[in-house]
Amino acid sequence: MKISHAWCIDNNGVPLYDDEVKRILAVRPSERQLTYHEMQYYNFIHFGVNTFSNREWGDGTEPESLFNPTELDTDQWCRVLKDTGSKGIILTAKHHDGFCLFDSQYTTHSVMYSPFGKDIVKLLSESCRKFGLKLGLYLSPWDRHEKTYGTPEYNDYFVNQLTELCTNYGELFCLWFDGACGEGANGKKQVYDMERYYATIRKYQPNAVIAICGPDVRWIGNEGGKVRKSEWSVIPWTVDTVDEVAENSQKDESEGAKLACSFDRYDEDLGSRAVLKNQKHLAWSPAEADVSVTQGWFWHDDKYYEDRGEDGSRTPEELAQIYFNTVGGNASMLLNVPPDTRGLISDREIETLQRFTAIISKTFAEEIPYDLSLVTTDGEEVMPGSDSFMLQNDEAVIKLRPITKFRTLKIEEDIRYSQRIEAFSIYADDKKVYDGTVIGSGKIVRFPKGLEADDVDIVITQSRSNPIIKQIRLYK
Repeated sequence: MKISHAWCIDNNGVPLYDDEVKRILAVRPSERQLTYHEMQYYNFIHFGVNTFSNREWGDGTEPESLFNPTELDTDQWCRVLKDTGSKGIILTAKHHDGFCLFDSQYTTHSVMYSPFGKDIVKLLSESCRKFGLKLGLYLSPWDRHEKTYGTPEYNDYFVNQLTELCTNYGELFCLWFDGACGEGANGKKQVYDMERYYATIRKYQPNAVIAICGPDVRWIGNEGGKVRKSEWSVIPWTVDTVDEVAENSQKDESEGAKLACSFDRYDEDLGSRAVLKNQKHLAWSPAEADVSVTQGWFWHDDKYYEDRGEDGSRTPEELAQIYFNTVGGNASMLLNVPPDTRGLISDREIETLQRFTAIISKTFAEEIPYDLSLVTTDGEEVMPGSDSFMLQNDEAVIKLRPITKFRTLKIEEDIRYSQRIEAFSIYADDKKVYDGTVIGSGKIVRFPKGLEADDVDIVITQSRSNPIIKQIRLYK
């Protein structure tokens, strides 16, 4: 192959290491973000009065008596999700209707005043510990029931409930806020004191990421699991971020389908050198793609979907493709799995999850060993010193010699040192078989028909300083 393809020759004509590159590379993930990156795939659980009213959004007038799951079993939730690959669960502790699934001393509009009468957040926290899953909580800032919504006193109310969640249920990995903001029971809209919310979380749950309307995790920009061709983690950060999320979030329950089809929450290019050049403030902001196993976020029976001419669940193949595109595209996948009116994950959803997981498991079932070396500009081969290695200035190509045919290649950068690789190519026996852009926390490249070659070369054609590779894996 021609060494002229190598990044260390001309780096596609852009600087390999200058003051601007130094500025960008100084932006790196926090410890809590590094821990979050390892999650990769985890689950949302939307559950509440909407489950029983057969709606996506409640208006806050639903009686507490409506909430009455007869077989609720949080162990079943955790067992099903753990068995199908999940690392954690984020529960809707309170949705827009204001009904709380936890024991709050600040309202009677909660599960404690329903026929069920038990703290579901507590039950789930115990089940998560039992099954080795991490727990996260969604607390809707919009509350259509609470009378103080739209006044300064509501921020006190919200912080009080946020404090309850942060102090009563053990370690949390995530607090998740969306951008919903509308009129409350008094016809007023609220100005959220987000900085106060953040400070409360940092005080009581310093290891938890604050997601979506928050500084730690970025919404991908749609609810259909679509990612950008180049999903950057280092992006511009402005004080308008929360307002932008709110502006682009659902305004009513009919907008769910629109968001599922939307792609550009932000511009397609969030983090190229050209975009970052004139931005004063940069941030490490990993992308999260939230999508539901069903067409709705809350559980609905088959008739609900038949009346709308829709299929109830996404296909396992569709979910698998979303997984490969997100987890394999420098993003995380947050898959919603809503329990039914019994309080159980239904057979319909279990079957979809099992078939989806079978596709993922089969893809990564058999790892293929290989010999690895680096090729210098003069053709010399050098063995890297460890599993995580840096390409030096005279090294041009990562050379793999697989033992047999493979179908999937996964490559990860060591993001402790920021996101560096901007473009790369894969060659099989000197024939180019793939062109890619960013890698970051993970890139999955699939060859459905299989690829067999004596030499497989990964050529970094453009990078921000020396690329640092965490691992490369081949699968049969």
